[in-house]
Amino acid sequence: MTTVANGVNVQALLDAREVLKTAPEAAQFVWRASSKWQNGVHSTTTVKEFFGLGQEQTHKNEAVFDADHPDVFAAEDNGITPIEYLLVGLASCLTAGVASVAQNRGIQLRSVEATLEGKHDIRGILGADADVRNGFTDIKVTFNIDADASKQDIEALVAQSQKRSAVFDAITNPTDVTVEVA
Repeated sequence: MTTVANGVNVQALLDAREVLKTAPEAAQFVWRASSKWQNGVHSTTTVKEFFGLGQEQTHKNEAVFDADHPDVFAAEDNGITPIEYLLVGLASCLTAGVASVAQNRGIQLRSVEATLEGKHDIRGILGADADVRNGFTDIKVTFNIDADASKQDIEALVAQSQKRSAVFDAITNPTDVTVEVA
């Protein structure tokens, strides 16, 4: 038997899955982000604290994300656009899933690269055409994976990652979003 080292503690994930089957209330997480307007269309969003396993939790480090628009939109280009962050989230979630599933299935990864393209007709967000949606019309994810596995096994890794991805689910299924003013 060959031991694979993809850096994922699958046993901890499997143990957590078993514990949460009998304690579903502990599986209720609340992820948080706090955004502050800087100037123009530039904002800074921080992520530090969240709720999970029945109590408040804190990341080891606060993460700070700048969002802006490029100068072709007459902006300062102090960060990537908010819709590009959606691609970052999807790429990260699917890639983490590939690594986790590969570890669980005993497949050694040498490299995993994902390229994402989101098609976006900006007439919607500019209000130039009321029939054009504001968001992506199509997202294409292309994986290039080098692993000790057949093409069929690699395709199965990607399919299982997609099946379990929280971000893929949030993008492809309706999610209730409430926006309010405090």
